[in-house]
Amino acid sequence: MLVGALITFLVVILILYLINLLPLDGRAKQIARVVVIILGVISLLKSIAVF
Repeated sequence: MLVGALITFLVVILILYLINLLPLDGRAKQIARVVVIILGVISLLKSIAVF
């Protein structure tokens, strides 16, 4: 359970880092960050069996 949550957290951080490297305008980056964070939180909640 803890390993799955840690892996999910690391994947979210990696995706956020890669989004920052993309040549997008600020608004598109912000939308992408919000989507990734929401999906990451949902995935973390699933991995610790809240849902």
